Amino acid sequence: MMKKTKLYMDTVVEIEVISRKRVEKIEDKIERAFTTFKKVEQACSRFTTSSELMQACQKVGTPVEISPFLYEPLFFALEIAKLTDGLFDPTIGMVMEEEGFNRHYLTGERMQSIADEFVNYKDIHLNPETRTLTITRPMVIDLGAVAKGFAIDLAVNELKEFEGFIVNAGGDLFAGGTDAKLNKWKIGIQHPYQKDQIIEMIQICNEAICTSGSYERVNPLNKNRHHIMNPKTKISPNECLSCSIIAPFAMMADAFSTVSFFPEGQLVMEELELKGLFITPELQIKRIGEI
Repeated sequence: MMKKTKLYMDTVVEIEVISRKRVEKIEDKIERAFTTFKKVEQACSRFTTSSELMQACQKVGTPVEISPFLYEPLFFALEIAKLTDGLFDPTIGMVMEEEGFNRHYLTGERMQSIADEFVNYKDIHLNPETRTLTITRPMVIDLGAVAKGFAIDLAVNELKEFEGFIVNAGGDLFAGGTDAKLNKWKIGIQHPYQKDQIIEMIQICNEAICTSGSYERVNPLNKNRHHIMNPKTKISPNECLSCSIIAPFAMMADAFSTVSFFPEGQLVMEELELKGLFITPELQIKRIGEI
């Protein structure tokens, strides 16, 4: 067994591998997996002006050729936006900045951007033939609900040859194969009120689970507002404290752990036959699907 950790995307990323293969082989693959997080962060971060995303957001009306590390998660985010009729909207970045979620976790630098008040996901156009992005209005694109999942999926692709592995990015993870005892991986769901405690355990194999919690990032000036907001009303939902979604790949689990804070999002999740575990403010646990 080998386990390593690094810091990316404002979270501790831990990779654990169970394998009988050469140590050098395992180490090389783990490093390659970590590199995917670095590349996705450099492409998708809205917290630095030098990222590929923020550079592209400066060019209104002009097609900008973008790398797969930005194109793929943005394409997926737009598909989820269409599927949920804008309940999920990657153009919410400016609203996030206004709520105080605009500080880079390493440098402390604050972003202050300009965006059209009435912008939405329909103002983003991707050309699959030229792999270009065109925005029709000033905006700040926020891929925080898909980028980490995308990085996990890329890391998984580097590790899939091993008998067992986990890519864990701050509780959002993919568990491949089996653990050291050839059992499914046991995953703990964090207690919303007590960070060092587990409120529920689940078992998964070759699946992703991602959790979003309303307690994770709260507006310091208004405790009823947090980093999950309805793009249309700019109001934070508070019916759940956390949503954990189990899906075949992490980017889908990541997106729907945000979408499922809204009742309409849960309906879409059920239509897609995803599994979920929801915790209410009264610490009641609701399950959807066989978990």
